[in-house]
Amino acid sequence: MDLIILRHARPVAEVRPNGRDTADPPLAPIGVEQAAATAEHLANWKIDHVVSSTMRRAVETAQPLADRLGLPIEEIDDLKEADHYRDRYTPVEEMGRDDPIIVDYLADPQSIFGGDYDGFRSRVTSAFDRIVDGHRGQTVAVFCHGMVMGVFLQTMLGHDNPLALHSDYCGIMSVTASAKGFRTVRSVNETGHVRHLLDQKRFAISRPDVSGRP
Repeated sequence: MDLIILRHARPVAEVRPNGRDTADPPLAPIGVEQAAATAEHLANWKIDHVVSSTMRRAVETAQPLADRLGLPIEEIDDLKEADHYRDRYTPVEEMGRDDPIIVDYLADPQSIFGGDYDGFRSRVTSAFDRIVDGHRGQTVAVFCHGMVMGVFLQTMLGHDNPLALHSDYCGIMSVTASAKGFRTVRSVNETGHVRHLLDQKRFAISRPDVSGRP
């Protein structure tokens, strides 16, 4: 079967005022355009099933394609992003170096996974395994998040750094998968369909290994 795995479109920034609720922002206007362009691009890919993380930015990115194809969206909680528990979300293009997630990351790289890299990796890979097992012979579009895609790619390629891949908004990773566990990466971060809608400015912090392993 074929997995068409996509990062969500660009959301707005959000800070939950009481410090207890988790941030779950909607798409920004440019994100709505990115999602529409992605649906147009994928309309003829013969997609059989649409899956999304339960987070709002992923569901809203999946919705135009699902509407166009007349398919429901299967929401899978285990595909939610590593930062799902935080009370704020800031698009990386808007982050300064004093942003809390950057400060926390520099103090402890494991913080980007809520201090549980192994648990995050396990839930992500298990989620994809269940999708593969349940949709043999089909093409499934999976709308999720940058760290979800980075960790899944990491498991397939066997390298140590889940941050080695930068997924742009609506970037596509194509994977051929079998129920017996075989995974073949066919493409990574395809963005031609939204190139005109992407902010090319980058903000990145290099770290050789965020897995916490020697």
